Amino acid sequence: MTPIIEALQTPLFTLLGTPVSWTEVLGFGSGALCVWLVARQHIANWPTGIANNLFFILLFTQSGLYADAGLQLVFIALAAYGWWTWARGGETATDRLPVRRMSRVEWIALGATGAAGLLGLTLLLSRATDSTVPFWDALTTILSLMATYGQCRKRLESWWLWIAADIVYIPLYAYKGLYLTSILYVGFMALCVVGLRGWRRDLRAVQVATA
Repeated sequence: MTPIIEALQTPLFTLLGTPVSWTEVLGFGSGALCVWLVARQHIANWPTGIANNLFFILLFTQSGLYADAGLQLVFIALAAYGWWTWARGGETATDRLPVRRMSRVEWIALGATGAAGLLGLTLLLSRATDSTVPFWDALTTILSLMATYGQCRKRLESWWLWIAADIVYIPLYAYKGLYLTSILYVGFMALCVVGLRGWRRDLRAVQVATA
């Protein structure tokens, strides 16, 4: 396993004076494909996302983004849940899970859990790691977890949460010298807008069909 990790860490080219490894390139490719598949509501987004998470665990650990690295483990577990939900989440085994809006109860629960998680994770990163960006690392982690919950349940607002996370991720990764990943997240944000529009269109269709 060590030779494989060493090979993935090998610089492939230089971007803005910073070496870019195979890990970052493969993370870029699998991440872009995953978001495109989500926007298309294709169930293959889940295994593709798991591959992306594995690459990012290595990349973020190397860069000192410990919360983001740990977040990838959570993403893998949530991806398994999301995969099952999308495959079996309709009224029958062959139905596709419909797009819905978040309820007020969901928003209150997410907001309270997110605020507590942000405080606790910021303190943990500040005291237990050498992170230079504990608050921002924690903020993106919490926003991503909230967005992933919404994605698993096919809640329309999950796209807004992803967009909010991307707005923070883009300068954060650039600050850490992960320029290719920063560029990837610009693309993610654009795909999030596409996904939002697509899911909104499907939501209207569901509402018309059930009216």
